[in-house]
Amino acid sequence: MSTQTNSSAHRHNVARRSDVCIVGNGAIAKTAALGLSQAGHSVTLLVPPARPDAPQASAASGADKPWDVRVYALNHTAHTLLSSLKVWGALDMARVAPVDAMDVQGDGERGGHLGFDAFGAHAGTLAWIVEDSNLNQALDAALRFAQNVETVAGRACRIVNGADDVEVELEDGRVLAAQLLVGADGRESWVRGQCDIGIDYRSYHQRGIVTNFSCEKPHHNVAYQWFTCKDGIIALLPLPGDKVSLVWSAPETLADTIMSESLGELAIRLGEYADDKLGLLKPLLPEAVKAIPLALVRPHALTAPRVALVGDAAHAVHPLAGHGMNLGFGDIVDLLDTIAARDAHQGIGDERVLARYARARKEDVMLMQLATDGLERLFGANLEPVRVVRNFGLNLLDKLPLVKRRLIAHAMGR
Repeated sequence: MSTQTNSSAHRHNVARRSDVCIVGNGAIAKTAALGLSQAGHSVTLLVPPARPDAPQASAASGADKPWDVRVYALNHTAHTLLSSLKVWGALDMARVAPVDAMDVQGDGERGGHLGFDAFGAHAGTLAWIVEDSNLNQALDAALRFAQNVETVAGRACRIVNGADDVEVELEDGRVLAAQLLVGADGRESWVRGQCDIGIDYRSYHQRGIVTNFSCEKPHHNVAYQWFTCKDGIIALLPLPGDKVSLVWSAPETLADTIMSESLGELAIRLGEYADDKLGLLKPLLPEAVKAIPLALVRPHALTAPRVALVGDAAHAVHPLAGHGMNLGFGDIVDLLDTIAARDAHQGIGDERVLARYARARKEDVMLMQLATDGLERLFGANLEPVRVVRNFGLNLLDKLPLVKRRLIAHAMGR
């Protein structure tokens, strides 16, 4: 990233000046924009230009609207944040399913078992399953009413860090200036790359296959998960009514096979695991499926001069725990808290403020990275002694209510 001081001629090209410039167009970027604006800061949200071939949003609503294949298991941290921003109440709650219990099964004929439920966690519910479109539509509606947020469409080409602010140059010559730049632009973050922040990258050689089914038996708001060695990690999450959402972290060879088959054949494959729990699975119409490459991404820093990373730009983890999005919401909470607690003489892009943000996120992010990466390694080992130990561990943990309660409280964001 360039660190030169801006000249007066360069400043003459500034198209918009704000307290914060956020780069990104997903739910984390939008939530950060709302949170910072409601905290009294002016915000510029830089989004990519709309593609002419981009699919149009469905005009259908309610039960007639197709179900997203991308869903999120939002925890209590996300719920509290979105509620405080008046976004949770704008969700279509008819399309939100609570998770009242989790049923985790190990591999093999004598696979271990671990169960969590809301009653044991002293909570009304463990999490909520929310579609990507439902969340983004609620965020877009809130942004339309935000008084000090301006959305700018354009492609950034350079970041210039000056003495008093940071500037983002766009390909069309416009310049956006701010005290703080927030990179919320995903796993392949352009902002992170411009700041020369290195990463540790580990491909899991898996793809996350996501799609939806109807189920013959009621799911009773239970999220089911199977840790298998040969087939990867399979999760079926409850959707409203008699529907479930599949998240299958499948080895690449198996993922290629699954993606070449019909969803009916995929339902048959799932029957090996889910028949006794959910009965016959049928693809929802219209049929839709996606396969997403899975990798662990650990940036060497969460901040740079006048720059903070949030969401997948700051960390990408294995989806087996369903907490990638929740980590992003945790980033926003800690960034908002850190900025609000700064000394009166400190600007929001002050290096000491950003250092406190990085420290605030360190433990939570590290624990989730270690947990998800460690579990993936443990259950990916195809050795009988390892299989015996991990199944024993699941069964032992299931019999330790105090330990289970602490684990689930952390996962819930409480």
